[in-house]
Amino acid sequence: MLQKIQDRFSESIQIQIAAAELLPSKLNDAANRIVSCLLRGNKIVVCGYGRSYANAQILASNLLHRYDLSRPSLAVQLLHLDGILVGCLTQDSEFAQIYRKQLQAVAKEGDLLIAFSPLGNEDPVINAIQTAQNENLEILAFTSSLNDHVKGLLEETNLEIEIPSINEIRISEGHQFCINLLCELVDNLLFAPASN
Repeated sequence: MLQKIQDRFSESIQIQIAAAELLPSKLNDAANRIVSCLLRGNKIVVCGYGRSYANAQILASNLLHRYDLSRPSLAVQLLHLDGILVGCLTQDSEFAQIYRKQLQAVAKEGDLLIAFSPLGNEDPVINAIQTAQNENLEILAFTSSLNDHVKGLLEETNLEIEIPSINEIRISEGHQFCINLLCELVDNLLFAPASN
């Protein structure tokens, strides 16, 4: 059992080292895109599916309430994956449309969709990405080495934060780290620019 624990630490550390080489400039770009979106009066729309719904909730909560700095709330909308809407859509065999329907109702041109898709087979998220493109939204996709399908949907102007792993749990951990770092960068860009 101790060896298993050591192996998991080692696996996680190796993924973090690989991500540290691949992602700094993309995370910097992502933070600047979020800040630009907010400063021009648009909002951030966030979605995720399965375990990634928790990451979407954390990101939305950090932006809406605060991450580290006490500051005003930022304009963010979490696309929901619970409640009566799920039951209604499931009953009508339209569950995969849950984010598309919400996005069409709340998004406006210039908003930024942040979509969590660690596996690339999350139909509600894929439909949200396609809808965002149709509605002229910017897209920031949190992905992994697994999902060529989502990569094929993204346009050149979209941004992808890819965790270099095929293990869903490690991917989710990597996304969580990136969320925390991104929130810290956004707070610093908006409210503590002298410390950059």
